[in-house]
Amino acid sequence: MDISGFLKSQFFCHLFISYVFIGTGLIINLIQLFTLVIWPFNKQLFRKINCRLAYCVSSQLVMLLEWWSGTDCTLYTDPVNYSKYGKENAIVILNHNFEIDFLCGWNFCERFGVLGSSKVLAKKELSYVPVIGWMWYFLEMVFCKRKWEEDRKTVVKGLQNLRDYPEHFWFLIHCEGTRFTEKKHEISMQVAEAKGLPKLKYHLLPRTKGFAVTVQSLRNVVSAVYDSTLNFKNNENPSLLGVLNGKKYHADLYVRRIPLEEIPENDQECAQWLHRLYQEKYP
Repeated sequence: MDISGFLKSQFFCHLFISYVFIGTGLIINLIQLFTLVIWPFNKQLFRKINCRLAYCVSSQLVMLLEWWSGTDCTLYTDPVNYSKYGKENAIVILNHNFEIDFLCGWNFCERFGVLGSSKVLAKKELSYVPVIGWMWYFLEMVFCKRKWEEDRKTVVKGLQNLRDYPEHFWFLIHCEGTRFTEKKHEISMQVAEAKGLPKLKYHLLPRTKGFAVTVQSLRNVVSAVYDSTLNFKNNENPSLLGVLNGKKYHADLYVRRIPLEEIPENDQECAQWLHRLYQEKYP
């Protein structure tokens, strides 16, 4: 191991990174709190300021992936669509097989200048977590409790609020709902068999209700869905601890752009479309 690699694995380096992240994050949260006075007079200015403040936090995590660990994330996509990335609103479907999926998703956002304005569908509990959760609150993230009967109205309201958002944004969504494990995959395929759906080898069955509501709520605002599939070379099993220790991973991100007009408006047809998408996904 070289000197750089040795230092990156040391506890005092991790402690320093943590102190910087938490310290600067709390300062950003405090500034965000003060920006609330702007909301009644100029909502769009409030949003633009908070996009920049959120970038100050999120970019530190992307830095850990790109610079600290040196992870390569190679993008494979249609060159014709490449020029549209970052210049339109989009729903980004991400698979959920690895511990650092979200970091690679943010790496994708950073590459096209939408990291500060990127959105996610997150658990309500995260809104109470200092730094990331509080930052997301001011960034108007859509929070849910994972109980659809209670969540539907909240999710629809949160998505509707984004219809006049002043910045290009990507709404990142893990349709599988949870990270892939062999046990979860076994249970998911039992459900697929019971519902008469084709079994998936590399993914869990997608949860269709949240996706359908997202498409309905953002139609005519979002231009496309980016079907994104992340894999790691050499059977690597990346982890956050590995990234923090400076371990380099080699990721491949396959993205295809699907115009939103191609996605059915009807709930049932939209659900069928999503199931077909997952059946076609790369391993």
